[in-house]
Amino acid sequence: MSTMITMFFEFMKIGLFAVGGGPATLPYLMELAEKYDWYTMQDLTNMIAVSESTPGPLGLNMATYAGFKTLGTFGGIVSTLGLVIPSIVVICLIAKFLDNFNENKFVQGAFTGIRPAVCAIIAASVLGVCKVSLFAENNGSYSPIVKTIILCVIVFALLQVKKLQKYHPALWLLFAAIAGIAFRF
Repeated sequence: MSTMITMFFEFMKIGLFAVGGGPATLPYLMELAEKYDWYTMQDLTNMIAVSESTPGPLGLNMATYAGFKTLGTFGGIVSTLGLVIPSIVVICLIAKFLDNFNENKFVQGAFTGIRPAVCAIIAASVLGVCKVSLFAENNGSYSPIVKTIILCVIVFALLQVKKLQKYHPALWLLFAAIAGIAFRF
């Protein structure tokens, strides 16, 4: 019961403070991976891959996964509720008390101030994911995973070709998945 309550409140904090959508939840999710044994950084990396190729926000998918893995179906429900309740409460309060929310100068000022912080949080998350995805940890030191780095460079280079930019991101994910399977990444 103690773990369930802890999980609920940890994901509730993420839901309350992760302004900027799914990518903004990454630093908080990384912190949870280090703090608790609910999932590993490798689990988080895999969940990012799954979340980016399936419907639904990353934070929500990760909350459900962590809760289910740790405490079963009820744990998945509790952690998911912990993540979404703050958003529901905030939206209801905004709808109830703030007329012309978008035109309110204080709200506009707050969002102007929050934007750079969200960008920094997302950038830090990208660097963290790159570290986990492109480098293997061996007793505290990191060594590059050459095959993965080569695939990353190839896909990035191909995405710079104007004619190839028109293809849907799902096709790029499919290409990378097939390459990963074929070359046993």
